[in-house]
Amino acid sequence: MLNAIFIAIGSKLAIAPSHLVSLPVPESFGDFIGQFTTPDFSAITNKEVWIVGATIAIVASVETLLNVEATDKLDPLKRHTPPNRELQAQGIGNIISGMIGGLPITSVIVRSSANINAGGRTKLATITHGVLLLVCAALIPTILNKIPLATLAAVLLVTGYKLCKISIFKEMFKNGKYQWVPFVVTVVAIVFTDLLIGISLGMAVSVIAILRGNMRSSYYFRKEKYHNGDSIKLELAQEVSFLNKASILLTLDHMPENTTVVIDASNTTYIDFDVLESIREFKDVKAAQKNINVVLTGFKNEYKIQNSENIPADYQANISSGHVHTISTGNHEQLLKELQLN
Repeated sequence: MLNAIFIAIGSKLAIAPSHLVSLPVPESFGDFIGQFTTPDFSAITNKEVWIVGATIAIVASVETLLNVEATDKLDPLKRHTPPNRELQAQGIGNIISGMIGGLPITSVIVRSSANINAGGRTKLATITHGVLLLVCAALIPTILNKIPLATLAAVLLVTGYKLCKISIFKEMFKNGKYQWVPFVVTVVAIVFTDLLIGISLGMAVSVIAILRGNMRSSYYFRKEKYHNGDSIKLELAQEVSFLNKASILLTLDHMPENTTVVIDASNTTYIDFDVLESIREFKDVKAAQKNINVVLTGFKNEYKIQNSENIPADYQANISSGHVHTISTGNHEQLLKELQLN
């Protein structure tokens, strides 16, 4: 309204049409129907069309999945949105939109959060929201065209600020570098490039963090000191890949003489073949050279490694006695430091 007054009095403060919302204003029902166009299939063999289409599909899908994750967290009832169903619905919607000359559609956090903040709790709220947008765009485009783009930008900024609270960033940094490093990389990359590149870089950093974490957690140990000797129990992680081979080999090489080493694979779902070979080699060759009793337990049949049938009498006596003088536990790095110091 204020801008309309500025235009009426010829003020320099009036906003130019290029900075206002620009929706087509049909003069008649025929003009309205004429806005719908059918696809031009003459360019279907053009590879550029396929590249652009694939890019739009990936970006829209990623944006929708991110919005689903954020919306589920905003939902006061803490319900879970099936991502596959959301993508299927988006795909069907985009097919229909493309067939009538519409733009690609995707789920966005601004309207989703506005719906939740307005008290929306069911699917009817989403449908009503969409119908209202359609009715306004079709019936009152002249009024909508008076809205400055800066006003819409301000609404987006305020909504974004409400979603990105300082407490969220503080919590992310408290969760450790494996949480905040991918987060910061993703945010910075999105700001300086685009959504697709930003998400891709964030995913790449996350994969590196996961691989690094996997390397650092190949097993957990429990070292027990009994009256008749030491016992070291290695509990292998859920997944032991080739990345863990070096740390396991180093640990086994540093095992002290005249001890009992228990390797427990009860919690594993996958052990790399090279790691299994290293364990076999340690049991059959190196352990005998250092007078180490090796007890293998929990190894599944598909690992093709024999569990120990005859548990050494000394170790069995230790378990039965319960006389433990000292106990130390931790991850493989802590055990290696302890073994190297000794």
